[in-house]
Amino acid sequence: MPETRQPFTPPSKLWPTVPSGGGWLPHGYHLDPHSHTQGQLVYAAAGVLATTTDRGTWVAPAHRVTWTPPGFVHSHRFYGRTDARLVAVPADLCDGLVAHPSVFAVNPLLREVLLALTDRGEIRPGAYARLLAVAVDELAEAPEQSLHLPEPRDDRLRAVTDLLQADPGVAATLAELGRAAGASERTLSRLFHTELGMSFHRWRTTLRIHHALAHLTSGRSVTDTAMECGWSNPSSFIEAFTEVVGQTPGRYRADLKAQPR
Repeated sequence: MPETRQPFTPPSKLWPTVPSGGGWLPHGYHLDPHSHTQGQLVYAAAGVLATTTDRGTWVAPAHRVTWTPPGFVHSHRFYGRTDARLVAVPADLCDGLVAHPSVFAVNPLLREVLLALTDRGEIRPGAYARLLAVAVDELAEAPEQSLHLPEPRDDRLRAVTDLLQADPGVAATLAELGRAAGASERTLSRLFHTELGMSFHRWRTTLRIHHALAHLTSGRSVTDTAMECGWSNPSSFIEAFTEVVGQTPGRYRADLKAQPR
């Protein structure tokens, strides 16, 4: 597979202005906050992509694609050596997709369409537009699989999530975290549900899965990843990872090894 493809020239500040293309990005590469007048699909054919807006962070492993509608300020971070594919969606096609940032499942057809859109130039007049229409049609039917970590607004809640972000593996209870943040367990539990739409346990599990994906992508073992991300044993990690990601961490690592480098 070539190191660079269509007009995309990574890593580069030009990326926000480039309509589409792809290239390999190094582990940890970060694109600063920016926005587009068009919609944007970013697909990591290998590696893991995290997209952050003021609404939170979305993580997409290789079988998912991120969607950012026009006008949303967002940034990207890549984990593992990432085969990044970028597809711009003209504004007149964006109404066919959800009006908020999200992550969608990538079926075999959509994967091949995204690769074709970013691997080669236009074969015949109108071919690119027809492929893009197929991609939008597939995304309109694809389930949202967001792996979304919402961003809190309440200062007390933000103090707790900042502590967890700094150390996802910390075993502190919500009551213990609340004492550090100056809020009661009951208040924080209510805020997690009303402001973030999920329980404290679910938010922390999602955070840990985000970090687990990055660890596995960088070559860590399943056992080491489980311990570093806060699970007391590999079995409980495997169960949580499979529920959220849709495959076991072992299968995820095996798929990573099978990907071209």
